Amino acid sequence: PSDPKSAESWTGPTATRFDSKQHSEYFDPCQEAATRSIRCLHRNGGDRQMCTDFFQAYRDCKEQWTAARKEARRKSSWWG
Repeated sequence: PSDPKSAESWTGPTATRFDSKQHSEYFDPCQEAATRSIRCLHRNGGDRQMCTDFFQAYRDCKEQWTAARKEARRKSSWWG
């Protein structure tokens, strides 16, 4: 299921922050999803089964972000 908030982040402030960062600066656009996963693990005593939805949300975020970055690189390519 597509989360409207995550879809908007590809063109909103997260994308702007990613595009304007220094080349040496690390920025994970899916850090919020990762943080929720860690919090879930802490709340549930490390029981991964209780947090599968959070893990899936993080994987989905990473997949969408990677696809968006590939598309942006393709569009800016000399051969594109």
